[in-house]
Amino acid sequence: MQMPIESLNLLMLNVGFARHDNDWNWQQVNSPFTRIYCVTEGEARLHIESPFSDVVNLRPHHLYIIPAYTTHSYECHGVFCHYYLHVYEGFKKETGVMERYDLPTEVEAQAGDEELMAEMCRRHPEARLPESNPMSYDNTGRFADYVRRYGRLPLHEKMQLRGATLMLFSRFMEHAKEKLWTRDERMVRVLAHIHQNICEDIDIETLAQVACVTKPYLIRVFKHELGLSPLQYVNHKKVEKAQLLLLTENMAVKEVAYSLGFNDHSYFIRLFKKITGRTPMEYRQMCNS
Repeated sequence: MQMPIESLNLLMLNVGFARHDNDWNWQQVNSPFTRIYCVTEGEARLHIESPFSDVVNLRPHHLYIIPAYTTHSYECHGVFCHYYLHVYEGFKKETGVMERYDLPTEVEAQAGDEELMAEMCRRHPEARLPESNPMSYDNTGRFADYVRRYGRLPLHEKMQLRGATLMLFSRFMEHAKEKLWTRDERMVRVLAHIHQNICEDIDIETLAQVACVTKPYLIRVFKHELGLSPLQYVNHKKVEKAQLLLLTENMAVKEVAYSLGFNDHSYFIRLFKKITGRTPMEYRQMCNS
């Protein structure tokens, strides 16, 4: 089933051009937004550490994408120049495009892609990063500032940015494939139910009914197929949504918890800290200080 274009709610955070000389070697980067690179000169390496290990050689005249919540590292031993674009999917109570599709990490840039990114940079010089260290960027709270800045843009500028972003994103979607989480049709139904109802209270009894199996059997098969129990999977997806809400919406922690189907916000706080290593308030303050 094709995802309608209206569901591609991609919002820009940053766009800019960076030139490095043996200084693009950041480690263990993980952010709630997606990165797109267009390499113009030199070479570097991208080490993707989750959900699987992979090493990608970054080459000129190619586009690269790193989905949100993907842990990765960079390696550079010489001159390396690239355009960068940071986007995130606006919060929706439905499956996001990154959750539904496997995108190729690398595609060949098409004619005009570099010029398109250069034009975005010229129109929005305020959207460039003040420094190249992604850890500094992610941890200083500029994220929220960039979100607010985008929200204040005139409608025609938002439309221009959306069009340019979708054009670049389409290069990857041309070769995308719907994710095959499992070949077990019962687990496919369970996953679809989880993603479509991630903002609701999801219990094992309901998931077992969706799969038409017993609860013990569901837990055993789900963990065998996906490496996590159904509850662990649900909780990780809810926390990912919470991270985005905490950074992009002016909501109290209790409101975030309730909007994601948690009846006990104290439990939500403990769960968030268990998965991210920080409480929701600590996470928000880290990014908004």
